[in-house]
Amino acid sequence: MSVSIVQKYNVPGPRYTSYPTVPYWEEEKFHLEDWKRTLLQSFKESNATEGISLYIHLPFCESLCTFCGCNKRITKRHEVEDPYITAVIKEWKLYCDLFPRKPIIKEIHLGGGTPTFFSPENLERLINGIFQYATKAEEHEFSFEGHPNNTTRHHLQTLYDLGFRRVSFGVQDYSPKVQEAIHRIQPFHNVAKVTFWAKEIGYTSVGHDLIFGLPFQTLDDVKDTIDKTKSLQPDRLAFYSYAHVPWIKGNGQRGFKDEDLPKDDEKRMLYEEGKKQLAQNGYHEIGMDHFALENDSMFTSFKEGKLHRNFMGYTASKTQLMIGLGVSSISDSWYSFAQNEKTIEDYYTHLAEDQLPVFRGHLLSAEDLIIRRHILNLMCQFTTSWKDEALDFPELSSVLTSLEEMQEDGLLTIQDNSITVTEKGKPFVRNICMAFDLRLIRKAPETKLFSMTI
Repeated sequence: MSVSIVQKYNVPGPRYTSYPTVPYWEEEKFHLEDWKRTLLQSFKESNATEGISLYIHLPFCESLCTFCGCNKRITKRHEVEDPYITAVIKEWKLYCDLFPRKPIIKEIHLGGGTPTFFSPENLERLINGIFQYATKAEEHEFSFEGHPNNTTRHHLQTLYDLGFRRVSFGVQDYSPKVQEAIHRIQPFHNVAKVTFWAKEIGYTSVGHDLIFGLPFQTLDDVKDTIDKTKSLQPDRLAFYSYAHVPWIKGNGQRGFKDEDLPKDDEKRMLYEEGKKQLAQNGYHEIGMDHFALENDSMFTSFKEGKLHRNFMGYTASKTQLMIGLGVSSISDSWYSFAQNEKTIEDYYTHLAEDQLPVFRGHLLSAEDLIIRRHILNLMCQFTTSWKDEALDFPELSSVLTSLEEMQEDGLLTIQDNSITVTEKGKPFVRNICMAFDLRLIRKAPETKLFSMTI
């Protein structure tokens, strides 16, 4: 019996929110002055024309969700809010002191952790603190992640009044058994309440995050979750494959056993059923794992070829410079990456010494920049071409040779100067990108680094 396509391509692989991926950064060649130099270069090239993006990491959560691989600090002590916001504003001022003029902010995204752990008053202080030193782009997109259990109408109204128009709520799955396994108990009426509030207040894009492949999750669970979701009509959806990475230090993925997870073809069936139901209800596939109604800016951006991907995930518009503020955040000047300290204590120590809290990074080589464009094209548009000589590189022929088997399996088509991912191949776009990942090919990992691609 032949091996199924799913089993054949279900291997560990990156999610490509960056290239090179973090495990392949050349940290020993990176210095803080390199980051500052490329930061200023990118700022001068792009601030006036497209503005910059800010990602602000708000790490605190009141309880641990055991499916989560994010950097977080579990606490019920809300007195941690004030000093953290003071620190983030100070970090931002250190950046603004480097710039020759006031930055123009096009995008802000508040992620976590749980941004709505913070009170509306403290979130207002944070955003007002940011704009002490910056101006808003005329066409800006500000977004945040809300927990359905603790997002209040006050949160939504406060952030709306500050210019936020997009919110995403983490749903994952509505099955009580699944919710218990991942320690994320939230009834449907909580999600419905915050979704309706957001729409009443005037948010133009309300998103829900769903996950397939969770412990004990069945086909009926996925059907029920999407049936409930469509009744609320969120404008966009993320339908993620659960990333099982229990080996990462500090990860909370210990609330269940490996054998409790759906495997290979069973997991892919969950995705295919979910994708079918979403299509039947007007949701279009946008990039990897994302779906949107036609009225959403993400759909418009995808159709116009403007979709972008960075450490925040998919965004509806491109900015060359993205600065990450807060503990563990990653910044991207296009020419280099820089990551902040991973513990709050180390983060605070740097800022107390008036130093940017960067602890590692990577300077992109000329080859990195070329490959990055190919991977970005595939992730955002399901196609890439090398008609432009600037997108070509010596190893391209070997990359194309390695993709021939995927072409035979119907996952993509290779033409004279381009590659296009087929409908069948969209769930395997990570595998296709891996063929371009020369750093991964030259040095295969000896230990577990990545979640499975499917």
